[in-house]
Amino acid sequence: MLTIFFSGNELGALKPCGCSGGQLGGLDRRLAVFNSVPKQKRLVVDTGMIIEADSEQNLIKFNIIIEAFRLLGYDLVNLTKKDIDIGKNTGLLDIIDSDFRIISSHQLSGVNFPAKFTKKFCIENEAVAVTIAAFDTNSEPIERVYQLFPLVDCSNLRSVDILILNTADIVDINEIAKMGIVDCFIIPADSDEPSLIGDPNKSPLIFSVGRFGRYISKLQVEITEDKPKYGFSAVPITENLPKENPLVELYKSYQQLVKEANLLENYPHFILPDGLEYTGSQSCKSCHEYEYGKWSQKVHAHAYAILEEVGSQFDPECVICHVVGMEYESGFVSEQETNHLKNVGCENCHGPGSEHNVTLGKAKTTEPKSTCLDCHTPETSSEYAGNEQLYLEKIIHWKEPNTPGNVK
Repeated sequence: MLTIFFSGNELGALKPCGCSGGQLGGLDRRLAVFNSVPKQKRLVVDTGMIIEADSEQNLIKFNIIIEAFRLLGYDLVNLTKKDIDIGKNTGLLDIIDSDFRIISSHQLSGVNFPAKFTKKFCIENEAVAVTIAAFDTNSEPIERVYQLFPLVDCSNLRSVDILILNTADIVDINEIAKMGIVDCFIIPADSDEPSLIGDPNKSPLIFSVGRFGRYISKLQVEITEDKPKYGFSAVPITENLPKENPLVELYKSYQQLVKEANLLENYPHFILPDGLEYTGSQSCKSCHEYEYGKWSQKVHAHAYAILEEVGSQFDPECVICHVVGMEYESGFVSEQETNHLKNVGCENCHGPGSEHNVTLGKAKTTEPKSTCLDCHTPETSSEYAGNEQLYLEKIIHWKEPNTPGNVK
């Protein structure tokens, strides 16, 4: 049995944020999945879409993910058009120096990656040649697919031909399938979980590999007397999988790079309307002593400390949900500059309090106000959906007879 592991659509996801239980993913947990199969009987492939955009933080992630692929023993990485464009424009392609091979269907001046990769295996005394190719239907005529997969002249060599496509267009897929040379199609993902399209018992197999590294796609190839048989499954990267120390240390390097780049202090800020400003939860205490006292005992009131425990207090992607008003002028900038805005405070939900405080409560607090769903997303708080009432009960800090359902 030959096993081919596929990942893809990392989109800059290095690991789950860890703010709730049950989260999937993490580059540092993948090796446990790969090592379930001996090296001589496996192939490890990434299908591309390494980062979402060319922001400074994403460019740091690009290098980290490439190094992670090396540490994880990847055999092959496909670079999509977006990967090539970002890499070319930022010079990242010039510094890739890894043990894995790179393919791409997209070429630019000075970029000359091959469009296919072939590796031979000996499986159950059979010689097997696995060819993985990338093809862009927008830039090449479909007839060019013939050139990607060589004819096997030797009767003793079995072939497995896999095509990474830039489209899920069933018309294009059917046209290529009629050629009779592609065994498996990999199409763009439209969900986090890998999906198998069509009948799993019919050839060619068509599947996507999911997003954000929450699953690894596992393609098992059984060599039979007739054609190879294929079995597809999605392996979740769960919290109980062991972490690999080199990958753990790599993530710490990422945290250090983010800190050194001052991404938090350079985060862009919008201007608040009507001259409003954030004043911090302490400013609410004199008039709302009961509510302040109750709130100060809640987990949200100590949210920043959670980041410090894991070394993420300099990562704007994490900090934004653990402080007050980071997106706005007068909001959180850094622990040193705006210490009074650490943690999730009154103004996250009730809005900036400057005018409310100046008028001794006569002026109501106003937008911008956050809702629970701004931070309790499926990515960061997987257990929130369906348990909203239980979560709301954890933050009760108002006097009766108000109930959680009455709070706006």
